[in-house]
Amino acid sequence: MKNFTLVIHGGAGTILRKDMSPEKERVYRQALQDALDAGFDVLLKNGSALDAVTAAVVSLEDNIVFNAGRGSVFTNTGVHEMDAAIMNGLNLTAGAVAAVRNIRNPIQLARAVMLESDHVFLTGEGAVQFAREHDIRFETDDYFFSQFRFDQLKAIRATNDYALDHTRIDDESPVIKEKKFGTVGAVACDGFGNLAAATSTGGMTNKKFGRIGDSPLIGCGTYANNKTCAISATGHGEPFIKAVAAYDVSSLMEYKQLSLEEAMRVVVFEKLPAIEGEGGLIGVDAQGNLSMQFNSDGMYRGYRKSDGSEDILIYK
Repeated sequence: MKNFTLVIHGGAGTILRKDMSPEKERVYRQALQDALDAGFDVLLKNGSALDAVTAAVVSLEDNIVFNAGRGSVFTNTGVHEMDAAIMNGLNLTAGAVAAVRNIRNPIQLARAVMLESDHVFLTGEGAVQFAREHDIRFETDDYFFSQFRFDQLKAIRATNDYALDHTRIDDESPVIKEKKFGTVGAVACDGFGNLAAATSTGGMTNKKFGRIGDSPLIGCGTYANNKTCAISATGHGEPFIKAVAAYDVSSLMEYKQLSLEEAMRVVVFEKLPAIEGEGGLIGVDAQGNLSMQFNSDGMYRGYRKSDGSEDILIYK
């Protein structure tokens, strides 16, 4: 058995200690701890990296404080459209869904697409039909309702603006004051050296036109390859798509022989800022090394390793 590692994130952005009450910080830390516990328990039982990232992301999706699954933000039309992707580094199989509604755990639907279909990416009503045929759990609209996010939608619905997860909006006018990129994700290296990555999101408040970000796009927000790394991204999706950010880390490792840490730093602090890309990445390699890099003010994140080391972090 090799060293095994689990890393998770719950979004990045303008996350400042001065804006965080002790109670709110406790809630976020507990939510991250619950996800780490869920995923790492799989690895402790000699489970696969794929099962570990699934368990961790399901836990994050079930927690209303994160913009994924139950806590997903509202679109301009007042509904929830969720995206998710998962990838197995052992054989490069992948599954993804986008613009799905009423799916309790989009990551489980993405996994079903990977394992139970001949496809990689399903969207909209087709993905929902596939979910029904494969016994994926549905929930009513009430399950996904959050008063905070509904108030956020009302504040900017009449504008052409959009808000990123917990974006703070000026009390007197719908002016975006800060940004938080609402995505959850997990990456893992299991005891056999296999890698996996999973990412899930509710997208942007007030998004229109069926907009899809980087999270469900293989190579942009999610990527895993046993030869290099497993990556999950969180940030303003459009620049991450343009940069093919997750795959770029893998390419830098494969073709330039950079370490995981070096490759992630190039992408996060050089390539993304050059195209106004803000956010972060989490990653692991096949030796169980991990990295958590972000160019924003903070990122909800945590890790645990088989050597007993672990941490949960929020700020820079």
